[in-house]
Parts: sequence; C-alpha cells; structure tokens
Amino acid sequence: MRKHLKRFVCLIVVMAFYFSAKTQAPPKGEIIYHLFQRSFYDSNGDNQGDLNGIRQKLDYLQDLGITSILLLPLYESVYYHNYFAVDFGKIDPEFGTMQDFIALVKEIHRRGMKIYIDMETQYVTEDQLWWKDSYGNPGSKYSNYILYNDSAHTKPESIIFGLTELPGYDGTKRKVGTANLYDKDLQEYNFNLFKYFVDPDNNGKFDDGVDGFRLDHMMDDLDFKGRLKDLFAKFWTPLLTRLRLVNPKLSIVAEQAIWFSYGNEYFEKGNVDRVFAFQLQAAIASFDKNRIASVADTTLNMIPKNKQQVVFIENHDMQRFATGVNKDISKEKIGAALNLLIGGVPAIYYGQELGMFGRNANGKYGMTDANDIPMREAFEWYKNEDGKGMAIWYKNTGPWWDNTNLKANDGISLEEEKNDPESLYNFYKKMIHFRQSHPELIEGSYQALSNNNDKVFTFLRKEKTAICIAVNLSDKVQQTAIDISSLKARSLEPLWGNEKGKVSGNSLLVSLPAYGVGIWQIQ
Repeated sequence: MRKHLKRFVCLIVVMAFYFSAKTQAPPKGEIIYHLFQRSFYDSNGDNQGDLNGIRQKLDYLQDLGITSILLLPLYESVYYHNYFAVDFGKIDPEFGTMQDFIALVKEIHRRGMKIYIDMETQYVTEDQLWWKDSYGNPGSKYSNYILYNDSAHTKPESIIFGLTELPGYDGTKRKVGTANLYDKDLQEYNFNLFKYFVDPDNNGKFDDGVDGFRLDHMMDDLDFKGRLKDLFAKFWTPLLTRLRLVNPKLSIVAEQAIWFSYGNEYFEKGNVDRVFAFQLQAAIASFDKNRIASVADTTLNMIPKNKQQVVFIENHDMQRFATGVNKDISKEKIGAALNLLIGGVPAIYYGQELGMFGRNANGKYGMTDANDIPMREAFEWYKNEDGKGMAIWYKNTGPWWDNTNLKANDGISLEEEKNDPESLYNFYKKMIHFRQSHPELIEGSYQALSNNNDKVFTFLRKEKTAICIAVNLSDKVQQTAIDISSLKARSLEPLWGNEKGKVSGNSLLVSLPAYGVGIWQIQ
C-alpha cells in the first residue's frame, strides 16, 4: 500500500510539474497578433485555415512572445474574408464549430493569453434571414432591421461607396444593404450577439468568452450619408456600456473609418478603449524622421488617460511592410523596432515576422475581393508551398494564384528563418523579449528627444528610469548628438547594439551603423 501510495504521490508531482510548465504566466506587456485565420494553419487537410489550427500553433505564438490574438470575423459568410455575414451568430463551418471556438478560447486563457474578435454588423446581405423575410414584405418582423429606401421594401440602402452588390474572387455575387442601427430590436439583437461571445454559457466566469472586440468601419455618421447619424451616442455607447456591465474588463478597439484620423473623437464620444495608430503607421513607412517625430508626439501624447493606441506597420487592408521597403531586411528590422518600442500596444500582422510580401492588386482582377488576396496569403511555415497545415485555400483559383508571393526557397518562411540568427524572425523574437524585459518599454511614457541629424530619430521611454532609443533611418553610418539636458544623466548603460555612446555635457554622442538601432538606459 505504501509503495503504491508513493508512486501515486510521484505521479501527482510529475503531473503538477507538467501542467505548470504548459501553463505559462502572462507577460506584463501586451503584444497582439492580428491573425487572418483562413490563411494561418489547416488542421484537417482541406487547405482552409481553421480554429483547431490556431490552437495547434499557440506554442509557436507564445514562443514568439505574443500575448493576445485578434481574429478576423468568424461568422458564416459567402466571402473568404468573412465580412458581410450570412448569419452573425454562426461560426463559419470551414473554421470549425462553436465548440471548437470555445476550446480555443479556453486554451488561450489557460496560457494567460487574450483573444479578440472582429465584428461588423452594420451591413446585411441577401442571404440573411432579415433580408429574405423583409424584402418586399413590409409586414415582416424584420422590416426595420434593414434601412429601406421605399415603402415596398425593395430598395435597401447601399453600403460604403454606394455599392449594392459585391462580387467575390470565386464568382460569388450577393446583393448588400445597410442595417438600420436606429431600430431598438436590432440594437437588442446586437447586444445579445456580442454578449454571447463574451460569455457563451452565461455563467459570469468568462473563461470561454472573448476579451474584447475590434469594431470594423466604426463611424458616427455611417458612410457620411446622413441616414444614420450620431451613432456614437445612439448605438455604440449604449451597446458598449451594457457589455461592460457584463464584463468590466472588456477591451474595445475601433477601426477609424477615416484612416487619417488620430481617433480622439472615438475616445471622447464613441466609448472605446483603443484606436489604431494609422497616422503613425504611415509615418514609419515613410522613413522620414521629422514626420515620424511629429506624428508620434500627437499619437502617443494627446490621448485621454487610460486610453491606448494600437501601433502597427501592416494589416489585412494594406500592403505588407516588406513590400513597401522592397524586401530590404535592414529596413524591415527598423520597422519592427519602431513597431515594438515606440509606445502604445504593438500589433503584429501574421507573417510580418517573416517578412511576407504582398500588396493590393489595385483593380487588376476587376471589381472583386481577389485584389486583396496578395496581402492575405497563406502563412509560410515551410520553404515551399507543400507541407502539413499550409492554408492555401486560393490555390489554382485564378491569376492571383498564378502570381502568388509564395516562392520556394526565397528565404521567407519559418523553416528557413528559424535557425538563422540574423533572420527577421529571430530579430522579432529578440526585440519582443527585450521589450518585455523592460518596464519602461511597456508602461513608460513617450517623449521626443532632439538631435542634430535629420537621418536619426531619437526618443525616450520613461517610467522610474529612462530608456533612450536612437534609430538610423538611412543606409549610411550616422553620428549624432542627442539632447539629454532634461535627464540629468548620472550613468549610461548600453542595452542594444554595439555603440556604447558617450555623455558630453548635455549631449549623448553616438555613432549608428546603417539602419542601426541603439538603446541605452539612463539614470
């Protein structure tokens, strides 16, 4: 008996060690991975990325240093990107089931991570029950769910750009219209829909529910038509207020429909917690010191207390950063450094850490969503397109595949980069670990630092101590004198790069290699 008891105790100890090893404590700083699930990892061999595929690759994401995942829409749609739903409350069968989603959410939470999902309920398609039941039928109980322009209910209000029909890359075409966000029954539907994803079993524990939402194409006056005005007050604020009564810890990020907006009106009137730093994204891509400095100061210092900017350099609607810099890995590393160090909440678009390539086809494929496929291609797990889990759902479907950016043996894949210490992938890993090791880079304020070189961008991240960061935006060695007169520096410790730097009076004198980054802790 004692012998068996001893074995039992040993087994319990081993199991406890195993589960404690698998369940990792959450890092302090949040880093979001913006994931297009259809293109990430295929778990069942149908070429479609899916929910179980994400769950199988959580080790990869945590090893990279990711703490949160943002998914594109999950609901059923005839379109590959899953905007414009058939049924807002149903998981697309190609992604899996609601049970698969809950299993993913629970595993994410078990690991101390967070999950957000993208929602767009402003538009409807002819596939939806609301449309089918109310079209030509003013007496339908769904008549007021859709914004009709005639009493016979045969002319739904168009969507953005005046569109009444949307063609898909595969020949699919659907009529589309605008939802009547003023309608009280539709508002209640939205609350119950969002609430379901927050707490699917309605038990108040939230281990199976999302940690927040991305609100796609959020506007106060939808599409500037004057038909649905004051939506911040009449739709969004009431909805988000009620949702926070369900779970006060929810985090809501708005996609500004106007990308050149800094988003302050969304904080002041829209009741959101975060917006996307679109202006900063464009500034970083310019490699223009003065533009970056000006935009960063506005983006990071002129926001209300307890609100945040999500800082990114690429997403599913814009060309990949590697395309913009023509696959110059030195420039890609500068983009990574600014993405992760400048402030706000960093977001990394899937494959960005590999330097995946792609730009919008700009109408080359006609009026179809195929033009965006080059920016949403399969995550490159292997050095060629063959391999378990490759989510090549668009293979052999048209010229976008014939011109695919997935090229064999081009150095852009996890298989090729993982064991290369100089790869972009390993630069991201090191930079993420560096950020997570320094509270100044997580919670510290952003402060511009002036210098005497137009090719070098310098700034400060300051909490209890200060970290000075210098970025050479050029392809030549640059010397500069950084003004640190406000810091009263007593000591200088190099943290990144080979340049030790030298304090001379009120200046930090440094020499940076081409596209180099230098980081020092100043006390």
